[in-house]
Amino acid sequence: MSKKDASNKAAHPGIILSVLPGSLAEELELVPGDRIVAVNGQELRDIIDLSFAMADETIELFVEHADGEQEIIEFEKELDEELGVEFESAVFDGIRTCANHCYFCFVDMIAPNMRSSLSIKDDDYRLSFLYGNFVTLTNMGPRDFERVKKYHLSPLFVSVQCMDPKLRSQMLRCPGAAKIASQLDRLRDAGAQYHTQVVLCAGLNDGEQLERTIREIVARRPYALSLAIVPVGLTKYRKDPFPLKQFDREGAARVIDQVEKWQHRMQQEEGRTFVYLGDEFYFLAGRAVPGSEFYDGFPQLDNGIGLTRSFINDWEAEDMPATAYAEPVYLDVVTGMAVAPVIRALAESVQLKNLHVRIVPVENVHFGPAVNVSGLLTAQDILKTLQSLPGPRTGILLPESALRAGEDIFLDDMTLGEFAAHFPGVRTEPVQSGADFKRALLDWPHYHKNRKGENAYMWQSNAGYTKPLSY
Repeated sequence: MSKKDASNKAAHPGIILSVLPGSLAEELELVPGDRIVAVNGQELRDIIDLSFAMADETIELFVEHADGEQEIIEFEKELDEELGVEFESAVFDGIRTCANHCYFCFVDMIAPNMRSSLSIKDDDYRLSFLYGNFVTLTNMGPRDFERVKKYHLSPLFVSVQCMDPKLRSQMLRCPGAAKIASQLDRLRDAGAQYHTQVVLCAGLNDGEQLERTIREIVARRPYALSLAIVPVGLTKYRKDPFPLKQFDREGAARVIDQVEKWQHRMQQEEGRTFVYLGDEFYFLAGRAVPGSEFYDGFPQLDNGIGLTRSFINDWEAEDMPATAYAEPVYLDVVTGMAVAPVIRALAESVQLKNLHVRIVPVENVHFGPAVNVSGLLTAQDILKTLQSLPGPRTGILLPESALRAGEDIFLDDMTLGEFAAHFPGVRTEPVQSGADFKRALLDWPHYHKNRKGENAYMWQSNAGYTKPLSY
């Protein structure tokens, strides 16, 4: 049953983005634009509150419709039955932003006049739990740690950067950043496990500092689940006065050699690697990425850790018969500069009559050539590169990582349809996995990447663009 109510409007209700077919929400006639204000009298801060509140069997749902009308809907449900909606934002009381001013902050290096969501410095432990966004812990207080314990918000993803208190506070430009050890202790006391990350800056937190960081994180097992080390990325828009430099071939090789000692030690101690390097270190050093056994099931895949190996594995696992094409097929395969050699090697392993594959590495003019991953390519840079190439073209394969999560739109707000319109008569298809890539090459007439069923962020963090996605 339902009854009208016009009181007690919540300050930050959750707005429904979509209602899943056949769901409880559809049965209750909820629609996009409705706001979930409270459940059983509890106002909601985020979808975490909603999830726990909906665990009851008797529900009193306070809803505000798009026209301002408010309604309380009372109903019975199964204990584990979900509401079945997606929200415009996972947090209803506002995204908790970052209070730090890191030397290497990627958001500060975003080009001007880009989508506003890219400039949001999120540092919200809830988004860390929900989506794997990395947080620094510097804006968390006692109530936050209590909530982590109460709701069992584990694992979290923590940007450590270094364990030296003085250096960390300098790098983050935040006095509270020096408390990293005690904050990790509080996560332990709350029963929360966590994955960790180091953004490695040449001459700053590498060398002996990296040795200390690895040693102290390793000592925090089993609450510390993994440690990822990724190289700092710099764009041409960086204006921070602190001098940062990226790793060269020799520097990357030194990091690999240093970390490999720990990897071998960890494998001997407990049969897993625990410490991982971003793919870019291997590209920079001119070394092959490690085998699958080095990645322990790829716990930090979204952070660029093992993406290339995962892509290769997917390619090799795709057992699709190859049939020669009756007519010539000319495919342009767009990729970032860093992973282009890997993509080229896979393509060259396919020898089919009438199949012509051209690998198209795209230099990142928009952010600067130092940014060489596929996930940060803009539509304009891809367009310019493709339009400069002569010869026939049947199809274009694009790295799906260059598109916004869950949407067919590039970083510079060009839609996939607008992009494809520049190449009339040429089919454009995204590729995500190695299996996608292989299927596209072996059966282009029937290949189509259906992205409708893919999960999207309820709210799109800038992390969806700054994670160094490979292909």
